[in-house]
Amino acid sequence: MSIARSRGAIRPRGCCEPEVMTPNARRGRLDRLLDASVFFSFDRGGYVRHAAAFDPDDLAVDLTGRVCLVTGANSGIGFETCTSLARLGATVWMLCRDRNRGKVALRELRRLTGSRRAHLGLLDVADPRSVRSFSSAFAAARVDVLVHNAGVLPAKRIVSGDGHELTLATHVLGPWRLTKALLPKLRSSADPRVIFVSSGGMYTQRLSLDDVAWQRRPYDGVKAYAQTKRMQVVLASELAPDLPRGTVSAMHPGWADTAAVRTSLPRFWSAMRNRLRTPAEGADTVVWLAASDAARGRSGRFWFDRVPRSPHLLPWTRESSAERAALRAFCERHAEGGVTRPRAA
Repeated sequence: MSIARSRGAIRPRGCCEPEVMTPNARRGRLDRLLDASVFFSFDRGGYVRHAAAFDPDDLAVDLTGRVCLVTGANSGIGFETCTSLARLGATVWMLCRDRNRGKVALRELRRLTGSRRAHLGLLDVADPRSVRSFSSAFAAARVDVLVHNAGVLPAKRIVSGDGHELTLATHVLGPWRLTKALLPKLRSSADPRVIFVSSGGMYTQRLSLDDVAWQRRPYDGVKAYAQTKRMQVVLASELAPDLPRGTVSAMHPGWADTAAVRTSLPRFWSAMRNRLRTPAEGADTVVWLAASDAARGRSGRFWFDRVPRSPHLLPWTRESSAERAALRAFCERHAEGGVTRPRAA
């Protein structure tokens, strides 16, 4: 055994020597500690740290000829996603529920980007009739990118037109309907991509179909939102086999300063407003998933700041394969409506 002499003492070499860490190793350890805190990961500081490792060539792409559809596109992350895709040359369809707000957003996008390949489509993703009307009338021969971004966080229980609780209708059943309706056009693409914009709030919830209508328990809008965002993450992996040549992904944008956060979570916004990401920073991974070669083919994964992440921070949130299958069966059974209408709130 080799030995080393230190101040007259003999000791085995290496057994007690201090660890020497390179600057990169120290940064890596610090990043892991900060990310584990969540607070210093989901905020703007987390984005700045993570963005330092981004490859700028990932988005040095020309999307001319690619047809991209984004729901909830008139503001926030949806608008920033459309703007970035338009700047990369894509044909962008801004899918909005409100015609007037959609027109304003379209004018602004064209002003910012100079693109004349941006269009407005009217769609209320929570309404099966609206989904059927839009998908049947959509004339493009193919769809290359479909981004499910539309979201709601109601303060009280609201029932959609076909009898479902509104967050479920908007975040789960509507995206399922729209994806299924557009599957033939997605399959016509050489590189189809479907992206669910989930939320870090889903980490607090496990997949459950118990009382999804919120009939037997007091309504909690934040919990309903988080539960349906968990469902979106599961749906991304469940839908991946339906698009074998494509890429189906879910992501979460971190804590971004959007109008929805300001109105739906005013206390959170007030406490965190100086640490929130910009909408463009929140949209970065959506754009990366939609456009980069680096994301192609990595289907069924959950992403945050361009890195695949575990969808479970807490062990009790893990779902079984039977629960995943039950969610798919639920969507298949209810996506076209026909539900027994729940009692009014």
